Amino acid sequence: MLTTLKTAYTDTRAADLAWCLGREPLPSLAVLDLEFPETTVQLRLLGASHQVILDGPGGTCSETVACIPGSSTPLPLGVSTLVGDREYEFAARVETLSRGSFAGRAQELLALVTDHPHGLAGTFPGDPHAFTAMLAQSHEGQIKWRTWHAYPQEGRLVATRTRVGSRVTAATL
Repeated sequence: MLTTLKTAYTDTRAADLAWCLGREPLPSLAVLDLEFPETTVQLRLLGASHQVILDGPGGTCSETVACIPGSSTPLPLGVSTLVGDREYEFAARVETLSRGSFAGRAQELLALVTDHPHGLAGTFPGDPHAFTAMLAQSHEGQIKWRTWHAYPQEGRLVATRTRVGSRVTAATL
């Protein structure tokens, strides 16, 4: 699903992104509700990037990656922790691309997410390559999602990857 976000493009530097677990739902500009076996996932586009809320037998998990005033937790390269009874893994990468490469990559990602039944993308007014895109899937009891945050004015693309799954213990190995 592709939408034009009805807000000013204020999330203008990749370095301003912050990461947070457990935040309450923030006001959203677009939402996609997904049903997977035993788990619901809500993909939320915010005026300042994204939020994913997962609810299932292991409890609720909320991930926020956004430019949040007053937040002091920068975007980490990686996180691995427990959220309730589930393992949570997060990874982020920042790509710096030339102007031509950026436009091509932006079109490729928007096409991928727009055509996917579990995808949500929003473009910001004024620049067709300024967007936030999200894609979720369920595989063997794990929920995974990827996100992309585009900053055309600085040629940067922030990509994140998250996995939430059952806790692996010695007894299950």
